Amino acid sequence: MHIAKNSSPDRSGQRPRARLSLWVATALGLVLLTFVVARAQPRANDDPTFRKLIDDYCAAWSTGNTDNAGKFYAQDGDLIFYDVTPFSYHGWKEYVPGVHKALLDNAAEAKLTAGKDLKVTRRGNVAWTVVPMHFYEKTKDGKVMEAELRYTGIWEKRGSNWLLVHEHVSVPMGEN
Repeated sequence: MHIAKNSSPDRSGQRPRARLSLWVATALGLVLLTFVVARAQPRANDDPTFRKLIDDYCAAWSTGNTDNAGKFYAQDGDLIFYDVTPFSYHGWKEYVPGVHKALLDNAAEAKLTAGKDLKVTRRGNVAWTVVPMHFYEKTKDGKVMEAELRYTGIWEKRGSNWLLVHEHVSVPMGEN
């Protein structure tokens, strides 16, 4: 009869397994941490995309034709847009006649220009942009109106297009 000297499990076999388990857990943790950090950081390639969108948006509004600007907006009827006047518009169908009445009907010339300080934040298929803007308008009777604006746009990616689902335009109190 043979009796083993040590009836406990072989420790030399446990150490390599424990090290392997620790190594796998550490590697998995590092991969997950890298993924989390990468998702939390803004995408560097979004800034040029949204710079072009904002500049094209301003050029479209500068034509004085709401049809040109319409391609930047989601057309859902339940969306709300805040402009300098009036308080709000409910959907694009309300926005068009409101902007014409408030700003475009009496304009001989209009120009909207985005400032350089564009900030883009993106989470998946939703992004928001914040940028100062300058508005210039010469009315049909020769009066000139200029205003420094604060602009925030909430964009949603629908298909291959980024569309505005909300925007907020305001003039700082006490200015202009």
